[in-house]
Amino acid sequence: MRFTRTTLPGVVLIDVERREDSRGFFARVFCREEFAKHGLNTRVAQLSVACNARAGTIRGMHFQFPPHAESKIVRCIRGALLDVVVDLRPESPTYLDHVATELTEENHRSVHVPERCAHGYQTLAHDTEAVYLISAFYAPDCEGGLHYGDPRLRIRWPLPVAAISSKDLAWRPWSEAGPVVEQRLMPAPATAAANMVRPFP
Repeated sequence: MRFTRTTLPGVVLIDVERREDSRGFFARVFCREEFAKHGLNTRVAQLSVACNARAGTIRGMHFQFPPHAESKIVRCIRGALLDVVVDLRPESPTYLDHVATELTEENHRSVHVPERCAHGYQTLAHDTEAVYLISAFYAPDCEGGLHYGDPRLRIRWPLPVAAISSKDLAWRPWSEAGPVVEQRLMPAPATAAANMVRPFP
Protein backbone atom coordinates (compact mmCIF):
# COMPACT_ATOMS: atom_id res chain seq x y z
CA MET A 1 0.00 0.00 0.00
CA ARG A 2 1.04 3.59 -0.62
CA PHE A 3 0.20 6.17 2.04
CA THR A 4 -0.09 9.83 1.03
CA ARG A 5 -0.59 12.59 3.56
CA THR A 6 -2.96 15.45 2.86
CA THR A 7 -3.03 19.00 4.19
CA LEU A 8 -5.05 17.81 7.22
CA PRO A 9 -3.05 15.91 9.87
CA GLY A 10 -4.12 12.28 10.03
CA VAL A 11 -6.22 12.42 6.87
CA VAL A 12 -4.34 9.99 4.66
CA LEU A 13 -4.98 8.54 1.21
CA ILE A 14 -4.26 4.85 0.81
CA ASP A 15 -3.57 3.46 -2.66
CA VAL A 16 -3.18 -0.21 -3.48
CA GLU A 17 -0.05 -1.82 -4.91
CA ARG A 18 -1.23 -4.34 -7.49
CA ARG A 19 0.25 -7.75 -8.11
CA GLU A 20 -1.02 -8.49 -11.59
CA ASP A 21 -1.14 -11.64 -13.68
CA SER A 22 -3.40 -13.17 -16.33
CA ARG A 23 -6.27 -13.42 -13.84
CA GLY A 24 -6.28 -9.75 -12.92
CA PHE A 25 -4.61 -8.42 -9.78
CA PHE A 26 -4.36 -8.94 -6.03
CA ALA A 27 -3.77 -6.15 -3.51
CA ARG A 28 -4.13 -5.41 0.18
CA VAL A 29 -6.47 -2.62 1.25
CA PHE A 30 -5.89 -2.92 5.00
CA CYS A 31 -2.98 -4.11 7.14
CA ARG A 32 -2.94 -3.42 10.86
CA GLU A 33 0.85 -3.30 11.05
CA GLU A 34 1.25 -0.93 8.12
CA PHE A 35 -1.53 1.37 9.31
CA ALA A 36 -0.03 1.50 12.80
CA LYS A 37 3.41 2.25 11.33
CA HIS A 38 1.92 5.34 9.71
CA GLY A 39 0.19 6.45 12.91
CA LEU A 40 -3.34 5.54 11.79
CA ASN A 41 -6.06 4.03 13.94
CA THR A 42 -6.25 0.26 13.44
CA ARG A 43 -9.22 -0.49 15.71
CA VAL A 44 -12.26 -1.83 13.84
CA ALA A 45 -15.64 -2.07 15.59
CA GLN A 46 -17.95 -2.07 12.58
CA LEU A 47 -17.95 -2.62 8.82
CA SER A 48 -20.73 -0.71 7.07
CA VAL A 49 -21.87 -0.27 3.50
CA ALA A 50 -23.82 2.55 1.81
CA CYS A 51 -25.55 2.00 -1.53
CA ASN A 52 -26.62 5.09 -3.47
CA ALA A 53 -28.96 4.83 -6.44
CA ARG A 54 -28.46 8.28 -7.97
CA ALA A 55 -25.52 10.44 -8.98
CA GLY A 56 -25.55 13.66 -6.98
CA THR A 57 -26.54 11.98 -3.71
CA ILE A 58 -25.01 13.60 -0.62
CA ARG A 59 -24.33 11.91 2.71
CA GLY A 60 -22.86 14.11 5.43
CA MET A 61 -21.34 15.87 7.15
CA HIS A 62 -21.13 13.30 9.99
CA PHE A 63 -19.04 12.67 13.11
CA GLN A 64 -19.37 11.33 16.65
CA PHE A 65 -18.54 13.24 19.82
CA PRO A 66 -16.27 11.81 22.53
CA PRO A 67 -16.33 9.48 24.37
CA HIS A 68 -17.49 7.63 21.23
CA ALA A 69 -15.44 9.57 18.66
CA GLU A 70 -14.78 7.42 15.61
CA SER A 71 -12.21 7.17 12.87
CA LYS A 72 -13.12 5.69 9.48
CA ILE A 73 -11.47 4.10 6.49
CA VAL A 74 -13.70 4.75 3.49
CA ARG A 75 -13.48 3.06 0.10
CA CYS A 76 -15.66 3.14 -3.01
CA ILE A 77 -16.22 -0.36 -4.41
CA ARG A 78 -18.69 0.57 -7.17
CA GLY A 79 -19.21 3.81 -9.06
CA ALA A 80 -17.50 7.02 -7.96
CA LEU A 81 -17.76 9.68 -5.28
CA LEU A 82 -16.16 12.89 -4.07
CA ASP A 83 -15.11 12.29 -0.47
CA VAL A 84 -14.78 15.28 1.90
CA VAL A 85 -13.18 15.49 5.35
CA VAL A 86 -13.45 18.59 7.57
CA ASP A 87 -11.05 19.10 10.49
CA LEU A 88 -13.10 19.81 13.64
CA ARG A 89 -10.22 19.46 16.13
CA PRO A 90 -9.95 22.86 17.90
CA GLU A 91 -6.25 22.34 18.64
CA SER A 92 -5.40 21.53 15.02
CA PRO A 93 -3.47 23.97 12.81
CA THR A 94 -5.96 23.18 10.04
CA TYR A 95 -9.11 23.70 12.14
CA LEU A 96 -12.22 23.94 9.91
CA ASP A 97 -10.21 23.33 6.74
CA HIS A 98 -11.19 20.43 4.49
CA VAL A 99 -9.78 18.10 1.87
CA ALA A 100 -11.67 16.44 -0.97
CA THR A 101 -10.62 13.48 -3.09
CA GLU A 102 -12.27 11.21 -5.63
CA LEU A 103 -12.74 7.58 -4.64
CA THR A 104 -13.73 5.32 -7.52
CA GLU A 105 -14.05 1.66 -8.36
CA GLU A 106 -11.20 2.18 -10.84
CA ASN A 107 -8.65 3.86 -8.55
CA HIS A 108 -9.28 1.53 -5.56
CA ARG A 109 -8.29 4.38 -3.23
CA SER A 110 -9.25 4.62 0.44
CA VAL A 111 -9.16 7.56 2.82
CA HIS A 112 -8.45 7.49 6.56
CA VAL A 113 -10.72 9.90 8.47
CA PRO A 114 -9.42 10.66 11.99
CA GLU A 115 -11.52 11.07 15.12
CA ARG A 116 -13.13 14.49 15.59
CA CYS A 117 -13.34 15.15 11.85
CA ALA A 118 -16.58 15.50 9.90
CA HIS A 119 -17.00 13.23 6.89
CA GLY A 120 -19.31 13.21 3.90
CA TYR A 121 -19.43 12.63 0.17
CA GLN A 122 -21.35 13.19 -3.04
CA THR A 123 -21.81 10.41 -5.56
CA LEU A 124 -20.53 11.08 -9.07
CA ALA A 125 -22.24 8.09 -10.72
CA HIS A 126 -25.45 6.12 -10.40
CA ASP A 127 -25.37 2.94 -8.29
CA THR A 128 -22.38 4.00 -6.22
CA GLU A 129 -21.45 1.83 -3.24
CA ALA A 130 -19.07 2.72 -0.40
CA VAL A 131 -17.74 0.64 2.48
CA TYR A 132 -16.53 1.94 5.84
CA LEU A 133 -14.28 0.41 8.47
CA ILE A 134 -15.32 2.23 11.65
CA SER A 135 -13.36 2.29 14.91
CA ALA A 136 -16.25 2.82 17.35
CA PHE A 137 -19.76 1.50 17.74
CA TYR A 138 -22.59 3.79 16.69
CA ALA A 139 -23.74 5.87 19.68
CA PRO A 140 -26.91 7.85 18.90
CA ASP A 141 -26.43 10.17 21.88
CA CYS A 142 -22.98 11.15 20.55
CA GLU A 143 -24.00 11.64 16.92
CA GLY A 144 -23.06 14.97 15.38
CA GLY A 145 -23.27 16.68 12.03
CA LEU A 146 -23.00 19.92 10.11
CA HIS A 147 -25.03 21.14 7.14
CA TYR A 148 -23.45 20.08 3.84
CA GLY A 149 -23.98 23.54 2.33
CA ASP A 150 -22.59 25.54 5.26
CA PRO A 151 -20.73 28.53 3.75
CA ARG A 152 -18.21 28.41 6.62
CA LEU A 153 -17.03 24.99 5.42
CA ARG A 154 -16.50 26.24 1.84
CA ILE A 155 -17.13 22.83 0.26
CA ARG A 156 -17.68 22.90 -3.50
CA TRP A 157 -19.94 19.98 -4.39
CA PRO A 158 -19.53 19.16 -8.09
CA LEU A 159 -23.13 18.23 -8.91
CA PRO A 160 -26.61 19.52 -8.09
CA VAL A 161 -28.01 17.66 -5.09
CA ALA A 162 -30.13 14.77 -6.41
CA ALA A 163 -30.89 13.08 -3.08
CA ILE A 164 -30.24 13.77 0.60
CA SER A 165 -31.89 12.61 3.80
CA SER A 166 -34.15 14.84 5.86
CA LYS A 167 -31.78 14.21 8.77
CA ASP A 168 -28.81 15.60 6.85
CA LEU A 169 -30.84 18.60 5.71
CA ALA A 170 -31.65 19.37 9.34
CA TRP A 171 -28.04 19.68 10.54
CA ARG A 172 -27.41 23.26 11.68
CA PRO A 173 -24.73 25.49 10.12
CA TRP A 174 -21.54 26.40 11.95
CA SER A 175 -22.87 29.87 12.78
CA GLU A 176 -25.44 28.19 15.04
CA ALA A 177 -23.83 24.91 16.09
CA GLY A 178 -20.18 25.95 16.18
CA PRO A 179 -19.77 26.94 19.85
CA VAL A 180 -21.34 23.72 21.15
CA VAL A 181 -19.48 21.53 18.65
CA GLU A 182 -16.17 23.17 19.49
CA GLN A 183 -16.71 22.78 23.22
CA ARG A 184 -17.64 19.10 22.95
CA LEU A 185 -14.68 18.33 20.65
CA MET A 186 -12.09 20.17 22.74
CA PRO A 187 -9.59 17.72 24.28
CA ALA A 188 -9.54 17.58 28.07
CA PRO A 189 -6.73 19.75 29.54
CA ALA A 190 -4.92 16.74 31.01
CA THR A 191 -4.82 14.98 27.64
CA ALA A 192 -4.53 17.92 25.29
CA ALA A 193 -0.82 17.38 24.71
CA ALA A 194 -1.32 13.66 24.04
CA ASN A 195 -4.18 14.38 21.65
CA MET A 196 -2.41 17.14 19.76
CA VAL A 197 -2.58 16.28 16.07
CA ARG A 198 0.84 15.59 14.64
CA PRO A 199 2.24 15.71 11.11
CA PHE A 200 2.23 12.51 9.10
CA PRO A 201 5.40 10.47 9.82
